[in-house]
Amino acid sequence: MRRLLALDQRGELTARHVQASAEGLGVSQRTVWRWLKRARADGQLAPGAPARLVIDEDLRRRLAYWRGNAAAVHRDLISAAERGEGPEPPSLATLERAIRRDLSAGERAGLRRGERARRAFDVFLQRPAGYRNQAWEADHVEAPVQVVVAGRLLKPWVTWFVDAASNAVCGTAVTPGVPSREAVLAALRASIMTEPPYGPVGGLPETVRIDRGKDFLSTTVRSALGALAVSVDALPGYTPHLKGSVETLNGAAEEMLFAALPRYTHAQTLRNGRPADPDQPALPFEAFVAELLAWTRWWNTEHQIPALGARTPQQAWLADPTPIETVPARDLWHFTLEDDGRARKILTKGISWHGRFYVAAWMTGHVGTTVRVRHMPHHQHEVEVFDARTGTHLGPAVLADQAGPEQIADVLRTRATRTRQLRADLRAAEHTRRERYAAATDPQPARRIDALTNGEAMTEASDADDAHLSRLADPRLIPHAPPPDGWVLPATRQAP
Repeated sequence: MRRLLALDQRGELTARHVQASAEGLGVSQRTVWRWLKRARADGQLAPGAPARLVIDEDLRRRLAYWRGNAAAVHRDLISAAERGEGPEPPSLATLERAIRRDLSAGERAGLRRGERARRAFDVFLQRPAGYRNQAWEADHVEAPVQVVVAGRLLKPWVTWFVDAASNAVCGTAVTPGVPSREAVLAALRASIMTEPPYGPVGGLPETVRIDRGKDFLSTTVRSALGALAVSVDALPGYTPHLKGSVETLNGAAEEMLFAALPRYTHAQTLRNGRPADPDQPALPFEAFVAELLAWTRWWNTEHQIPALGARTPQQAWLADPTPIETVPARDLWHFTLEDDGRARKILTKGISWHGRFYVAAWMTGHVGTTVRVRHMPHHQHEVEVFDARTGTHLGPAVLADQAGPEQIADVLRTRATRTRQLRADLRAAEHTRRERYAAATDPQPARRIDALTNGEAMTEASDADDAHLSRLADPRLIPHAPPPDGWVLPATRQAP
């Protein structure tokens, strides 16, 4: 329009200029002549925008209130207009068209289902390709598979470290229940060691990216990584995209491995929500660990990834010329065990730790030696003993007078019985406390339906008082009355 207006002012504008502009803009020649007329009158070069509905802050709040439901927002606007609290509302089609035009797909999903749904429409940057052992990523993932552990069905947890440059799994640890720092240390040792049965992927990383889980941020884990001069990059909470390699591995493990195992908890369900085969036998824990380790070897050695140039993670890792820094196994065991910081002496009964004695055959002839005890977290059946002066690893020690399997089974059964009894007591108490109310078809105060008569209430209260008094009664406080006449009493035996 600026070009046409300049030609018009110089008297050089022709119909051919208008025709060329209309063809280039995809509008009719009459539209271009109308724009030119408005530009001559008021100098407005841009075409006039038609009046339309704009999603403002008030409409955004209403959409958030109604969970992104445009029809509910439209009804709300109509009600507000009828009460005289707002202007005449637009039609539902106009409102929906404005929502699609002014709000992105991510904003609409966020107003409907929250922040996680909005993030599904975000674009994330990709880190530049690095070199092997430049950065590892670690994570816990709960396997959606039920396995048999000591006669119970549990979902195991997998802890692993992944090399960000090659997507190779460096080390894995599996825990029957909720993992702790012990699982992190076990997976870390398996990741660093390169000797069989571990490796060849391994060595010391420069950085380990972790989330803010308390197990990864524990003093033991940070001390172990700090002693090995490995920096820890604690990522902000709820940012899985910042450790995309291990999150990709978590998703791949579920789709390629867990979904094919029996008792997969995310499997298809019937109309009533139950699985198609609720009595499907579960894998033992050791069988699940074998399946997971076999899949991990397949992932490293056979699975070709397009982003790696159709190579396997192990091939990409081995082709990288970056030098590998390793740690002797003795030092690795020393720094990846927990130490309470106290020095102890070997006694004739062994080493006292936490009120228990630990013994080993190598202690013979070492009574009086000052040692330090290191242990795996939550593993009190065995400890590792080191010389307090030189730091030399002397050997393991086991718990003296350790209970046998049958005794441990009896203790577990007793604990389970007490747990069931407490659960039954609590459930009975809550059932007694439960109040039931009648259904209402019009606004009215809530009305209880478990009404009692005056006599029933007095009877129940008196029974409760009698039961309470019977528990407090002590027969020793009241002497026994003399036996009634006619009772046959035992003969008194005379002392010789």
